[in-house]
Amino acid sequence: MRFPGRRKHKHYFPVRDRDPLLHHAGIVGAETKVHVVGIDQTLVDIDARVPEELLVRYALPKGASTVIASDRAAQLYDELFANKQISYEFAGGTVGNTLHNYSLLADDASILLGVMSDVIRVGTSGYRYLSNTSSRVNLDHLQPVDGPIGRCFALVTPDGERTFAISAGKMNDLRAESVPPAIFAEACALVISAYLMRADAGEPMPEATMRAVSLAKAAGVPVVLTLGTRFIIADRPEFWRSFISENVDVLAMNEEEGEALTGLPDPLLACERALDWADLVLCTAGATGLYLAGHTEDAVKRATRYPLLPGAIPEFNRYEFSRPVPRRLCDEPIKVFAHIAPYHGGPARITSANGAGDAALAALLHDMSANRYHRARVPTSAKHVRDFLTYSSMSQVCRYANRVSYEVLAQSSPRLTRGLPEREAGLDEEAYWAL
Repeated sequence: MRFPGRRKHKHYFPVRDRDPLLHHAGIVGAETKVHVVGIDQTLVDIDARVPEELLVRYALPKGASTVIASDRAAQLYDELFANKQISYEFAGGTVGNTLHNYSLLADDASILLGVMSDVIRVGTSGYRYLSNTSSRVNLDHLQPVDGPIGRCFALVTPDGERTFAISAGKMNDLRAESVPPAIFAEACALVISAYLMRADAGEPMPEATMRAVSLAKAAGVPVVLTLGTRFIIADRPEFWRSFISENVDVLAMNEEEGEALTGLPDPLLACERALDWADLVLCTAGATGLYLAGHTEDAVKRATRYPLLPGAIPEFNRYEFSRPVPRRLCDEPIKVFAHIAPYHGGPARITSANGAGDAALAALLHDMSANRYHRARVPTSAKHVRDFLTYSSMSQVCRYANRVSYEVLAQSSPRLTRGLPEREAGLDEEAYWAL
């Protein structure tokens, strides 16, 4: 497990060689392994440069998004592949992106549940998905299916217009029996998305998702939900409020999804409202930056050393140096908030915003897993006087999430292609994160 936030390039924790007295005293616990579990619709994003006549032949309205059948998708893909019109293919899926980024940041294991084509040809979508996923993501539990995984075609015509063709393939065919209970024993989080509950009639994905949620709750594993898109939430806001209240510990969303869920356009107020249903809320808000909202015990709250910020809640960041605690474990819970503006004001040129929220969530998951790992290894540490959700303060988690999100915005892939850049010699931690 790599220390979250890259505070020091080669700083791992607990640092065995630097704390020999802990080992002699028997304070350090047994060797511990932690991992993140996620369920996703396995799909590949395909970008291709095509003539307009191809859109006419496949009856694809220019500039629109069209759902196409698997056989038409296969025909389209074979034509694009044969004519070498595909610019790039990236493994996609919001949970898949998050687990890949988590494993890259933490240099640690995660487990992905979903489906994969039983027969894979070199160069096809299944092959691209596997080759674009970190080797630290355990794919051994993927359920084989007879057919393709999901594919999203972005067809760019010479005038620059983008036309989308979407084929679900077999991505919603994950069965409940393909979710093994044993993987939750050492898990530090279960990550799901709202997309998983929106399968067509007869598709088993919702049932498999609920089985995973039940197993996670029984094992005391926090359930993390990413909302995915505002359209899904706007269709059934009451359902999602009830679902979050009953099943979810950590909620990830953007400002549009937050408004669809709460009815409040201000992301800070949306976060505050969402705390009625979840213990911790991460909200990315585009050019405004990102917010983190949670609960903490009044007795262990910590005041910020940074300037107090104005907003819909005056001086809302007063206790941003606090660490979040599940509300049910607080005797005197208080709501705490943190915010950070985009790193460097955001990249000079954003190729695509796809995956930025997934990157921010991966950073939060890294900090949560670090807390679970450290608590198991050094249970008597002062870091664990309460059952905190994160290893770092909410302010520090915001910095980390913001920095990771920037790396995705600065590239074309929705997944990190490398870890965070190294800190320059002589640049201390405070300066590195405040850049």
